[in-house]
Amino acid sequence: MISILGIPTDTHSSFLTGSAQAPPLIMKQFHSEATNKFSENGIDLGDNKICNYLGCLDIKNNQDEFKLIQNTIQQELKKGNYCVSIGGDHSITYPIVDAYHQFYPKINILHFDAHPDLYESFNNDPHSHASPFARIMENKLATSLTQIGIRTMNAHQAKQVERYNIKVITMNEFSSSLNFNFKEPVYISIDLDGLDPAYAPGVSHPEPGGLSTRDIIKIIAKLDCEIIGADIVEYNPRKDFNNITAMTAAKLLKELMGKILKK
Repeated sequence: MISILGIPTDTHSSFLTGSAQAPPLIMKQFHSEATNKFSENGIDLGDNKICNYLGCLDIKNNQDEFKLIQNTIQQELKKGNYCVSIGGDHSITYPIVDAYHQFYPKINILHFDAHPDLYESFNNDPHSHASPFARIMENKLATSLTQIGIRTMNAHQAKQVERYNIKVITMNEFSSSLNFNFKEPVYISIDLDGLDPAYAPGVSHPEPGGLSTRDIIKIIAKLDCEIIGADIVEYNPRKDFNNITAMTAAKLLKELMGKILKK
């Protein structure tokens, strides 16, 4: 069973807020009658015996949102479920991976993004959406981190890459023919600004020259490993056009779940 969890928070966003509004809009497109619920590898995600939407966490009425996220993910993992979370800003990945680490001591993270999100602290916030992977790696919550689509590397984050032995595949180096051989379980984190703005205009930090939707789907489809969970983050409805980014997020949600279920 896959549990889909909406995490409507943007309290750790910089520059623009709005991603807290995203989860219900992504699910609206997931349920849209304009398409069906089959993944490209043939899984019927309309079957409520294999896929269940838990709704959105009550972030506003909880003082410690990270603890709420972590506890909720742990509860689902205790039931033997996989989790796919939809945000929300990228800060949510840290408490999610922290929860997963209790059940999977060895995790490889595959991260699609325009930005490395490795700041030691950003705007005096160590839990910024620009810092989740610094927190994950310094706390040794992942065996490896592979970042795809990066095109905003600066000197500080380059030092962090070296410090934590991170594998970075910049857009200059990217090819959709890449193959990855992970021995331990894999967690996938998709920041929608990893996509070129032509495919995902509804993000707070658009960065031209990025991935196509098909690039991400192709990389995921070729993985030959156990995928234990995922998140899709940084959709900002305030910046979207004709729900293009919401539709793209829903498509990626389907393909992630189809891949998790078809082992």
